Amino acid sequence: MIQIISKPFKWFFKLEAASGLVLLFAAIIALIISNSELSNLYFQILNKYIFIGINEFGLKLSILHWINDALMALFFFFVTLEIKREFLQGELSNIKQALLPIIAAVGGMVVPALIYVYINFNNSETLNGWAIPSATDIAFSLGVLSLLGKRVPLSLKVFLTALAIIDDLGAIVIIALFYSGDLSIKYLSLMLLAFIALLIINKFNVKKFLPYLIVGIFLWDFTHNSGIHATIAGVLLALTIPHRKKEKDFSLLIKIEHMISPYVAFGIMPLFAFANAGVSLEGLSFASLLNKVPLGILLGLFVGKQLGVFVFSYVSIKLKIAQMPNNSNWFNFYGVGILTGIGFTMSLFVGNLAFVDNIQYIDGVKIGVLTGSLLSTLTGYFLILLTPNKKIS
Repeated sequence: MIQIISKPFKWFFKLEAASGLVLLFAAIIALIISNSELSNLYFQILNKYIFIGINEFGLKLSILHWINDALMALFFFFVTLEIKREFLQGELSNIKQALLPIIAAVGGMVVPALIYVYINFNNSETLNGWAIPSATDIAFSLGVLSLLGKRVPLSLKVFLTALAIIDDLGAIVIIALFYSGDLSIKYLSLMLLAFIALLIINKFNVKKFLPYLIVGIFLWDFTHNSGIHATIAGVLLALTIPHRKKEKDFSLLIKIEHMISPYVAFGIMPLFAFANAGVSLEGLSFASLLNKVPLGILLGLFVGKQLGVFVFSYVSIKLKIAQMPNNSNWFNFYGVGILTGIGFTMSLFVGNLAFVDNIQYIDGVKIGVLTGSLLSTLTGYFLILLTPNKKIS
């Protein structure tokens, strides 16, 4: 039973809720521009190559790849800091508190993936997108929840936040295991050496971020060239950032988390949404949604997510493995389950990785993700809004 709400959680919820609204605005602007006279300029800018470095030492990538590979590495660095803090000292540090969102997150990843696989089973190319509907956009879902105010008990906000964090952890594992390219032994070895160097810095209890940052930049470059997706470098770097053992002790982890959080929430994520949500709606019809990729994603997000979260949670609560969040009922609990179907930025990100060699499916990914996320947003919001406001603190 979730009873104790930490200050870091309250701060985190307010930040994510606000950034969710900014994400929505960025996505709408991208859709408008990509369906206007500015569409050619929009895509030309995203595909423009930029060199960052000194003389021969540097990297030349398109703006879209800098956003998806470099800036998203910072996002996953931030997410991993959150996950680490929650497991060490937050809402996930107590197994009884963590059990329900863990079980719900597993259901919310497995069922959507199975639905997508069922629809795309006979096509080996499209089958690679099985993980797309398994993701949840934490900022967007909490942003919608924040609009409902006191109609949602605080315990359910904690539940959704913990579920989304565990969901992000699952996404990190999926990206590392299933969406990596051909591996380079040379750069994998350099990655390992850089990670060992970070562990040594941590072992000496270095409380300045600069040494971690310098090694982290090399780690990102090695990871980018190794065949493993570059965002994993952000995960590895975050794992080595030291956290306090006692409440009164200084925590470099919390300091960095608070320092970069506004830039991630109101800079990186809206920029990612703006760069990836643009899709031409010309010629779009209901039949377009019946293609296997968008249909699998749409049903996975809108049907699979809510069923997976609710059924797994319901069974675990009835079997007394886990406990129902305080002051909630099955109606608003189910509504929160529907909101986990807002895949948006995370689903778009996984979609880009899944079809990096088959870009003809990317528009289908965007259509499926946006439609599934929109249906989940509206259905979850109005179900909770119309739920009898009982036992809500």
